[in-house]
Amino acid sequence: MTKIEAVIQPSKLDAVKDALLEVGVEGMTILEARGHGRQKGHTEFYRGREYSVDLLPKIKLELVTSDDRAEKAIQAIISAARTGTIGDGKIFVTRVDEAIRIRNDERGDIAL
Repeated sequence: MTKIEAVIQPSKLDAVKDALLEVGVEGMTILEARGHGRQKGHTEFYRGREYSVDLLPKIKLELVTSDDRAEKAIQAIISAARTGTIGDGKIFVTRVDEAIRIRNDERGDIAL
């Protein structure tokens, strides 16, 4: 099994969810996050004063899928989230040794 964590722009959430459903990924966890990468935030003016906004709103998706679906899920996220500008996000992929469904103690791919 493979765990995929993706940090994306909030405006791309619906497109990424739809793309993942299209390739057969049904379960995912979505978190609201704040952070920055190379873009380092930006400055804004509010009521005549300048403010530095260095933590930008982001969305973090976490999902665990079978190894044979992992690459399709990664490509779906990339194609749906890409704008071609700085701040599009990152994808992190890790190996998962075990998944257990709490309700009935199912283990492995069947627990997904």
